[in-house]
Amino acid sequence: MNTLFDKIWDSHVVSWIEDGPDQLYADRLYCHEVTTPQAFDELRQRGIKCFRPEKIFCMPDHNTPTHDQDKPIVDPVSKKQVDALTRNAAEFGLSYFGMNDPRNGIIHVVGPERGLSLPGMTIVCGDSHTSTHGAVGAVAFGIGTSEVGMVMASQCILQRKPKSMRIKIEGKLGNGVAPKDVALYLMKKITTGGGTGYFIEYSGSVIRDMSMEGRFTVCNLSIEMGARGGFIAPDETTFEYLKGREYSPKGQEWDKAVAYWKTLKSGNDAVFDKEIEFDAADIKPMITYGTNPGMGIPVTDNIPEESSIPEAGRDSFRKALDYMGFHAGEPMIGKHVDYVFLGACTNGRVEDFRAFASIAEGRHKAAGVTAWLVPGSWEVARQIRAEGIDNILEAAGFEIRQPGCSACLAMNDDKVPAGKYCVSTSNRNFQGRQGPGSRTLLASPLAAAAAAVTGVVTDPRTLMK
Repeated sequence: MNTLFDKIWDSHVVSWIEDGPDQLYADRLYCHEVTTPQAFDELRQRGIKCFRPEKIFCMPDHNTPTHDQDKPIVDPVSKKQVDALTRNAAEFGLSYFGMNDPRNGIIHVVGPERGLSLPGMTIVCGDSHTSTHGAVGAVAFGIGTSEVGMVMASQCILQRKPKSMRIKIEGKLGNGVAPKDVALYLMKKITTGGGTGYFIEYSGSVIRDMSMEGRFTVCNLSIEMGARGGFIAPDETTFEYLKGREYSPKGQEWDKAVAYWKTLKSGNDAVFDKEIEFDAADIKPMITYGTNPGMGIPVTDNIPEESSIPEAGRDSFRKALDYMGFHAGEPMIGKHVDYVFLGACTNGRVEDFRAFASIAEGRHKAAGVTAWLVPGSWEVARQIRAEGIDNILEAAGFEIRQPGCSACLAMNDDKVPAGKYCVSTSNRNFQGRQGPGSRTLLASPLAAAAAAVTGVVTDPRTLMK
């Protein structure tokens, strides 16, 4: 029997090209300001309109400042990119959620929370972390700028079908182990290239028990394993999350949609190209020590000795430690922290703020730590206020900023200075990712909060009430 990935992919193929890529129909195209200007220019030069503009949604997120959004953007490059998207969306008649629009935010947070990302869809965007939307049971993946133009013009894309992989995680996660830890553990075990050529279906009791916010985090990081994308079969958790959202089906259409969505699952006899199973008991709170997301360890462990690294990877291991200012064999616990970043399409949802606040409550931000707490959308910001999370965090000395990608990739004003250490809930710890010369330690919201109130890398379990 075919896998769920096969079902969704094959049902969207417009035509098969012998010994070539498939012509795949895209149900949804998301556009942000960084990867679209050239695509719009191409359409303009060729005199082409968007084929199905109602399927395309645009919003700025990478370049938006996280303060004073009601004022003109100061940075000239950021302003130019955001202004270009505003003009292009208007010219081509596309839905546009601009800055200060209550529907604005990081595109991979807004899509699901507005009910735009739905089970069984194919979803594309000029951004690698489009895999996030797979958490609703969609086949979602990032594409290049020229491919963005292709989808605008035809609502189709030429793609070779990836192989299928199933990752099962069985058991129950321990105290203080977050979905981010699950993803960092998978990257450590599989490596950042272990998913290359595959689309991953996540399953098992750990995934079934996970909230939608947690599922978004896991699917978001699929790309960091080298996979084309990752997704989770829709279930009652998915339906409950999507019900009543702005663009979700309503009334009888909702009932029809759910009846169809319940068929979206891999059968017991489905054959995957690769299957891997993990035990939840082996997963601990994680943190990275190097310069790729696969260089992670349990926060209580020591940095590996060089002798434990495969010979082919030792040179890059040494370079990573040199960049980070770390040494093999030394503990991560107690490492000095300068910055803490809570946010990004990985961990910028209300559940992540709840987790951070659970550690911060009754404590205070450590002296010398700069903390950027950035909601993933204006809707998340509204939820934070409605639940009183803002009061808890402000009492602990934290300020909640305005929505945007922020310090995830430093295309805006939020840049970690050279040489400084940042415990970050984002998705990548590459050299200079959060600012030239910055040093990033990827971790969960719980671990980020623990570092923020102690000023050093700390096992969050020691601070949990």
